[in-house]
Amino acid sequence: MYIEMYDQSKAPIFKALKNLKSARYVHFDVPSHKGGRGNPALAELLGWECLRADVNSMKPVDNLCHPTSVIREAEELAAQAFGAGSAFLMVGGTTSAVQAMILSVCGRGDEIILPRNVHRSAINALVICGAVPVYINPGIHSEYGISLGMTAEALEKAVNEHPNAKAVFLNNPTYYGICSDIKKLTALAKNKGLKVLVDEAHGTHFYFGEQMPISAMAAGADMAAVSMHKTGGSLTQSSFLLLGKEMDQNYVRQIINLTQTTSGSYLLMSSLDAARRNLALNGKQIFVRTLELTEYARAEINAIGGYKAFSDDILDGNAAYAYDRTKLSVYTRGVGLAGIEVYDILRDDYAIQIEFGDLGNILAIISDGDRMLEIERLVAALAEIRRLYGKSPEGLWEQEYIDPTVAMSPQQSFYSPKHSVPLADAAGGISGEFVMCYPPGIPILAPGEVITKEIIDYILYAKEKGCLVTGPHDMTINTIQVVDNQIYGIMV
Repeated sequence: MYIEMYDQSKAPIFKALKNLKSARYVHFDVPSHKGGRGNPALAELLGWECLRADVNSMKPVDNLCHPTSVIREAEELAAQAFGAGSAFLMVGGTTSAVQAMILSVCGRGDEIILPRNVHRSAINALVICGAVPVYINPGIHSEYGISLGMTAEALEKAVNEHPNAKAVFLNNPTYYGICSDIKKLTALAKNKGLKVLVDEAHGTHFYFGEQMPISAMAAGADMAAVSMHKTGGSLTQSSFLLLGKEMDQNYVRQIINLTQTTSGSYLLMSSLDAARRNLALNGKQIFVRTLELTEYARAEINAIGGYKAFSDDILDGNAAYAYDRTKLSVYTRGVGLAGIEVYDILRDDYAIQIEFGDLGNILAIISDGDRMLEIERLVAALAEIRRLYGKSPEGLWEQEYIDPTVAMSPQQSFYSPKHSVPLADAAGGISGEFVMCYPPGIPILAPGEVITKEIIDYILYAKEKGCLVTGPHDMTINTIQVVDNQIYGIMV
């Protein structure tokens, strides 16, 4: 437990890198670009100063696998800033943090309770460790067709039916900004002896902003994976893994070191260090400004007509317990367009890149780095898209999520003998691979799930509308791999 109060104005990795750059070392170590001299084209693209900071582990800048100096201090500063017992710098994205959480508490055959609308990284972890999922299907919003959060009733039922489960895994928030009552869910799970793991990829600001949904650490969770690069201002692929005070940090570090690189990027680590300092010192003001921009954009988009930029109106006190109002999620089917169609038009015709578009919604990530002029540009583009391309919504797919039927564990099916069949003929088979639209990376099909006609129709529709469908061995998604000799009972 950390008792010392750390000075959040410090950024030890950031400072050590600056000192190293001025020390004029001669480098006979990796990387071989030697500060850019060995690859001047790359230096011209990224900047000479950037490549001079791209160094290898050495004593002045510590070692990510076994930190004892500046990285260790940066971790302690992060733990205090987030209200955690301990923290780890993650350079494999939140994917690596999610997988470390699951691998830390589950082994082969262990059951873990989780919502089915998890990111693929969570199910990937089950393929790796052999844990068995107990899926809780999320509710579906009747108008917007999006998946909601987990209810206490659903969790209690799952815990009672699976008393040997080791952990529960929660989203906080979902990609769309919806939060469950994680304080209640955490108390329920821990009362039954389960570890509580939270995917907080889109919730960095919950720790620093005012009037935000509750964070995982504040709710008493055991572990949380936080994407600093999404809403915290660090470089892409940099994240934090947070631990509650009762977790064994030394064991978790061993788990992290099973899969995380031994050549941690100091560009990523220094960005985490600097971003944490910025949020600790200025987070309240940053997210006040972010919320002002988002609320303005939401009101202007709703005034266009047809679109629906939803917010607290989606709340029901249960499956949609809280909403992250910094999210600009916009329902597009009201103008007769799939979200992915609006996403593509914005990029191709208006040079506006948003976060994602699915079959009925788009998501724009707003931050303190945006300007009002850019918000106005987005609003004007959406208004013109409605005028030029708007039509009847008849025939559009009405929901984003299909309840799966699980026949085998992800690991068993992924490593079973498989054969490829045409997608159109695969109904009744058991999938041996993933199929998902990316982003958001939530599987339509995961290994071990029964392929149905409804799922096939969904995949074909998503392809037709222009979604980036990923996962299968066949990158054209014309065929899918199914498990051989599939005579299996339903697992869960």
